[in-house]
Amino acid sequence: MIFFILSILPDKAKALCHLRAASARWHKASAGPRWHRASALSLMLCAAAAGCSKPATEEVETETIVPVTTEAATTGTVQAVIHATGDVNPSAGAELIVVAPEPARILEITKAEGDPVRRGDVLVRFEIPTLGAEAQSKGAEVTAADERLRLARENQTRLQDLFTRGVAARKEVEDATKDVADAQAALSQAQAGRNSAQQLAARTTVTATFNGVIAKRMHNPGDLVEAAASDPVLRVIDPARLQVDASVPIADLSRIKVGSSARVLTADDQPPIPMKVASRPAAVEPGTAAAPVRLSFLSVPNLAVGTPVQTEIDAEEHTGVILVPVDALVHEGDETAVFVAVGKKAQRRVVVVGITDKEHAEIKSGIKVGEQVITHGQAGLPDGAAITTEKPGADEKSEKAAGEKPGAEKPDADEKPAAETPKK
Repeated sequence: MIFFILSILPDKAKALCHLRAASARWHKASAGPRWHRASALSLMLCAAAAGCSKPATEEVETETIVPVTTEAATTGTVQAVIHATGDVNPSAGAELIVVAPEPARILEITKAEGDPVRRGDVLVRFEIPTLGAEAQSKGAEVTAADERLRLARENQTRLQDLFTRGVAARKEVEDATKDVADAQAALSQAQAGRNSAQQLAARTTVTATFNGVIAKRMHNPGDLVEAAASDPVLRVIDPARLQVDASVPIADLSRIKVGSSARVLTADDQPPIPMKVASRPAAVEPGTAAAPVRLSFLSVPNLAVGTPVQTEIDAEEHTGVILVPVDALVHEGDETAVFVAVGKKAQRRVVVVGITDKEHAEIKSGIKVGEQVITHGQAGLPDGAAITTEKPGADEKSEKAAGEKPGAEKPDADEKPAAETPKK
């Protein structure tokens, strides 16, 4: 019996199980007195105690503690921002497209592409033979009509004198008066035709209507051009009067108000260019997804016409709402969640998000003011995970503290070392 007990001692992990089985077999097999069985049982218990004197190896489930950064949810004001793409274009009245008034040949172009122009400067001269001939013809008609009027008035004066002396009849005087009126009408019509012809002839010389710059030159002297917008000669713009035509989704048009602040985003190392909403469309084209919103610059920009830009337009503003950093939002499919630090655990909360800006997001439900939301370290974090919280910048402080020995004091520069006591 003792040898049996000693044989099970090395297996400490299963000592109790073997001991119970041996005890049962002993009760069945032993036919000795009762005190012999009691003594054997006591010996077996002592052996089990000796075998369990060292702790058995246990399988312990360990859990990784994730370091995270938290920030408290607060109340504040957030303003929605509409992002849209657009192009830089001249404002109304700041662009001149030079087109021939009739099919013509270019006699002269006084400016090159990129040259500045002043109001009244001659830009292009056209040669249009038909316009010159028409102006001369209309001028001759005016001369003839003026001569007829002069003769009709002389005849009217002569007949009135004869009628006064009783020689001419009243009907003759009336006919002379009618001839004067007809001659006057003919002269007026001839003068109108001459003025129109002169205006057309004057269009052979095109002058600048504002101060600007030659943005594009499409032809050279000697070229034959058509009187069509598809065949322009020059494009003149005023770089001091520019605007941005932003393409905004139709669903967001109602959120934009005339006069609202806007800006053009530039390079990362430059501040945005401030703008304001000048107008929004009163009607949209059926079947389109976006409509142009006109933005005006508050100062003269250093942007070329035609430059594509990214814009931000301020929309509605919410005050007194719960705000969390946008870094705290976790998007999973159609859901948006936020992890909250509750004690030493991370708790996943499904939230309803309102409007957002660059730094904060409005939370309509799911988060209360003051709760610590996890802003960094929540990527891939399961619900209920063990965490250790730290404030932003804690890593730098801990590294700095680790570089200094605990309890070490820097000696004072003015402090002199104590003199040693001479040995006797």
